[in-house]
Amino acid sequence: MAAGPYSIDPTTYLDELLAQASPDLMREMLQGFINQILSTQADQVCGADYATVSQDRVNTRNGYRHRDFDTRVGTIDVAVPKLRTGSFFPDWLLERRTRAERALTTVIATCYLKGVSTRRMNDLVATLGINNLSKSQVSDMAKDLDVMVEEFRTRPLDTGPYLYVSCDALTMKVREGGRVVKTSVLVATGVNAEGYRELLGMQVATSESVASWTGFFRDLKARGLNEVYLVTSDAHLGIQHAIGEVLPNASWQRCRTHFSKNLYGMVSKTQWPTLSAMFHTIFQQPDAASVWAQARDVVEFCQQKFPDVADYLEEALDELLAFTQCPKAVWTKVWSNNPTERLNREIRRRTDVVGIFPNRDAVIRLVGAVLAEQHDDWIQQKRYMSLTSLEQTRVMMTANIIDSDDITSEIIRKDVA
Repeated sequence: MAAGPYSIDPTTYLDELLAQASPDLMREMLQGFINQILSTQADQVCGADYATVSQDRVNTRNGYRHRDFDTRVGTIDVAVPKLRTGSFFPDWLLERRTRAERALTTVIATCYLKGVSTRRMNDLVATLGINNLSKSQVSDMAKDLDVMVEEFRTRPLDTGPYLYVSCDALTMKVREGGRVVKTSVLVATGVNAEGYRELLGMQVATSESVASWTGFFRDLKARGLNEVYLVTSDAHLGIQHAIGEVLPNASWQRCRTHFSKNLYGMVSKTQWPTLSAMFHTIFQQPDAASVWAQARDVVEFCQQKFPDVADYLEEALDELLAFTQCPKAVWTKVWSNNPTERLNREIRRRTDVVGIFPNRDAVIRLVGAVLAEQHDDWIQQKRYMSLTSLEQTRVMMTANIIDSDDITSEIIRKDVA
């Protein structure tokens, strides 16, 4: 068995430290043993010992990232192994989402200090042990987090072009003017030039209006959003208008999951299994031509049994099948908002704890902290899209521009004639 960088003989190690009579004996011992445990766990994930050749190996080591870990015997340096693919993180030892947890603590503490007294809030305060926090302590915590979140939200988008963008909105309840009102949190994600997912931005708006979405996209563009090829979202009119005005060269992909939910409401429960099965055959085809052919067959099928569905589906085909103008390798990543929905569930997991936010700043603080940490996780993971797929997309984008120029030239020639 090959010796890893943190492979030690416990007896020899202890004897050496005792012989040296090191004043940092306990700290050094703890650091060594923790790093040994992490190294062993990483080997288990990889399916083989460090630096050994094995047919059972499913992953390889890729260096370390160092984290400070505060203990009763002092701060120790924890070397967390990195993997070539995927990620390894010792949740049992280190807190993965410290920023989000701090943000949640400040929001709950703010509610508590403002006199919001509910059974759930009181239980949360007791659980987190924050009932003794002063207003100044909460304020200091909030200021630090707000600076971090603001820097993240307003950072330059300088790792583009972002060929693929996805956007969605979540509804949050906020106390304003002595009453509880609903606000919309607008969120956009994208794939950068290296194929990694990024959180592009978030804003809190009064509603999902045309003005709100347009302002949101203008802010993204001012920060560096460029050369967008496809935007995936639901069919909210505000999003569609904003895309057309701010990103006129981008295509719009209507989320197939949201569309499927709309179809569900158009037929009876007994009819839905048949319609659902037919609808999904559209997306099981091997190439773009087959997708379109199957879509037309489904429309024809629906004309006999579900005439209203047939009209609804036929009118939506261009926006529902926009993904066919993309490389096949990215179809599953762009034809729905499902990846963003998973992000939304992570946000909801935190915000549902609060329930009603004390103000909009608290929404930005908590959601922004969650998004910032998710952004960091994505950058550390493997590429979301391959460089080959992105290059193929650029070729398709260029071809579409050329085709558009040819059509425009033809129209001009006819007008002149």
